[in-house]
Amino acid sequence: MQDSVLYSEFSSSPDLVEKLYRVGVTKNYSEGDIILDENASIRSIPIVMKGMIKVIRTEEDGREILLYYIKSGESCIMSFLGGMHNEKSIVKAEVEEDSEILFLPVDQVSLFIKEHPEWLDYIFRLYHKRFEDLLDIINAIAFKKVDERLLKLLYKKSEITGSETISTTHEQLANELGTARVVVSRLLKQLEEEGRLKLGRNKIVLLEKDNG
Repeated sequence: MQDSVLYSEFSSSPDLVEKLYRVGVTKNYSEGDIILDENASIRSIPIVMKGMIKVIRTEEDGREILLYYIKSGESCIMSFLGGMHNEKSIVKAEVEEDSEILFLPVDQVSLFIKEHPEWLDYIFRLYHKRFEDLLDIINAIAFKKVDERLLKLLYKKSEITGSETISTTHEQLANELGTARVVVSRLLKQLEEEGRLKLGRNKIVLLEKDNG
């Protein structure tokens, strides 16, 4: 357990790590599992130990849009805020790749804030990172074309997984971008013809690096 991501995240406070393991419950999930749905009560706060989760917001017309990813060692700031204020979840958290998640009771999370400065610093860092993620989403929706947003999403997935091969479907990409599958399929085909990527069965191989 000494090589846990928590010991890396809270290296200056092994006592806090021991408490997190003591009060938390670890569960394993498969790709596609929903660990938190919209309008659900938030009784625990997740920390991703292995794998990756995507956080999604559903619009009134049923369309979904990807807000951000939660990687190993990270948690969901919206779960923090909603749980601490006894509010319902306004987002959906779906497993992007097989994951191991540590769930912490909401009441214990509040106590840790008072007892451990490292825990409060962790929350502030998460808040800052998610704020930047959401600004990127707003900027993309307001100023970028769908093809630019699609490429940015693919590069983001590649960066997170550390691989140029991305396992996904056209339908999943369309949902994350909040657009139609036929639009994504057309744009992917166009990008393939331009030599920027190669399409396979439920996978996409990036042939170019992200130039920003």
